[in-house]
Amino acid sequence: MPTTPPPVIRPACPDDLRALAALENSSFETDRISRRSYARLLNSPSAEVLIAEAPGGCGAITGSAVVLFRRNSNSARLYSIAVDAGHAGHGLGRALLEAAEDAARGRQCATMRLEVREDNRAAIGLYRAGGYQPAGRAANYYEDGCAALRFTKPLNRATGMEAAVND
Repeated sequence: MPTTPPPVIRPACPDDLRALAALENSSFETDRISRRSYARLLNSPSAEVLIAEAPGGCGAITGSAVVLFRRNSNSARLYSIAVDAGHAGHGLGRALLEAAEDAARGRQCATMRLEVREDNRAAIGLYRAGGYQPAGRAANYYEDGCAALRFTKPLNRATGMEAAVND
């Protein structure tokens, strides 16, 4: 059985704006990132917008992640992950999450935090499997009144013996 090559994940550029907006609109019914907001995020030093392209070089955007940073904070915020419905269930969300974490580590962030719709079981499963721990709940968080669950994860890679060696 042939193995699917991994997606290419890279920082988004202004040329990706149209495809990012289309992915956002097809992925979410409410609380979408507008095209105008994406344009701002793409030019913001406090944001990292990542995209996943289909393997094989066709250039189709199959997923995206947005990570936000604040000056004088060692915590990053995963603002959004979107995966094209035709590419769901193949590890793309996990790959985007790992790339977002790497981007945060690259900016010396020690933790990643996020909010997720309380009814989004697939995303909650992704975050739990990725090592995220519950950190609270926010009632009426989303536009339609749905609550959000808050999660957090330490981003240091050194654990156990590695941590002892690095001390």
